[in-house]
Amino acid sequence: MQSISRFHQFLKLLPRGAFDKAVERYDADRYCKSFDSWGHLVAMVYAQVSKSSSLRDIATGFNAQSNHHYHLGAGRLTHSTLGDANKRRDWRVFGDTARALMNMLKPKVRREYSDLLFLIDSTTVSLKGRGFDEWAAPTKVRSTQGLKLHMVYEHGSATPWWQSMTATNVNDLTAALPVPIERDATYVFDKGYYDFNWWHDIDAEGARFVTRFKMNVKLEVVAEREIVEADEGVILKDQVVRLTNRRPGGGRYNRYVEPLRRIEVHRPGDTPLVFASNDLNAPAAEIAALYKERWAVELFFKWIKQNLNIKKFCARTENAVRIQVMTALITYLLLVLEQAGKQGESSLRTRLNELTATLFERVGRREKTTESRRRRTELRAFKAGQMDLAFA
Repeated sequence: MQSISRFHQFLKLLPRGAFDKAVERYDADRYCKSFDSWGHLVAMVYAQVSKSSSLRDIATGFNAQSNHHYHLGAGRLTHSTLGDANKRRDWRVFGDTARALMNMLKPKVRREYSDLLFLIDSTTVSLKGRGFDEWAAPTKVRSTQGLKLHMVYEHGSATPWWQSMTATNVNDLTAALPVPIERDATYVFDKGYYDFNWWHDIDAEGARFVTRFKMNVKLEVVAEREIVEADEGVILKDQVVRLTNRRPGGGRYNRYVEPLRRIEVHRPGDTPLVFASNDLNAPAAEIAALYKERWAVELFFKWIKQNLNIKKFCARTENAVRIQVMTALITYLLLVLEQAGKQGESSLRTRLNELTATLFERVGRREKTTESRRRRTELRAFKAGQMDLAFA
């Protein structure tokens, strides 16, 4: 029996049932029956793994492996058909598939990590020029235009936990409000999520948060906590405080009435950092260290942009860009899922590079070659041992 390709093995990790439900939910095959949603997903993941950056490159490379198409459940590509599908097929099919992959990873993460640390942030996918300006310019902000990818990232397992994609002018807090809060977890975020009522909602769900106070915050000091000797010079203040501004403006009412922690941390050559947390018990240094871990989500965004293709787009419509960003995230999640099921210390970058180099190699061929070499080595060693005995 012929073995499957490495790419086929990679795609078998996809939740086909959840994908088919998404296709049905959005009636995604309504206008593209000759090139169905599954074939579209296969082509776009192939584009990410093979590092193909144009429609023509994707079609040419994929068609060169036509003997693998049947097993992949896909057919021959034309760049025009792929371009039409990127323009017309509902991108939410791919977004829901990324969400289904996240849900597949969550049980394993919960089993292996008792203290979940969620980092919340966003990154901008900058899109300027002909084809982009028509739809991206109306929602541009002062610094850029394009789309914004919002992410909840579990730090210990390096796993994306929740995502959404919006225009660049959508406030980070607005995008974060629908995030489900998990009891006993810790949420770390910057001042882009500065909203006392949202902090109250996190606290009410039994979760911990660590963020930063703004300089103009109005509060009263309830208690001064002693700074341990080992933290002197680094931790400048450790206080229990209450917010005093019940009506911060805009007709809003501040529902956060519980005490908060205010921790001031020295920064050489700069103004001190002032942290806010609802954790009244943990050491001040621990809370400061938790905020420092927030940079891990920045490293995740950097990894995606450096190793997968969300900088050069094969089409310029908004729908096509969203599909390409989502298939990059799908590819990342498949790599994480594959790594979770295998032994070894290979990094995701190494795993991606190996996949790119052996994309249509038959699974088992390499293992068979390695085993043959091992047996030949053992045979040579055995014969050498026999010769040594003969001359002894």
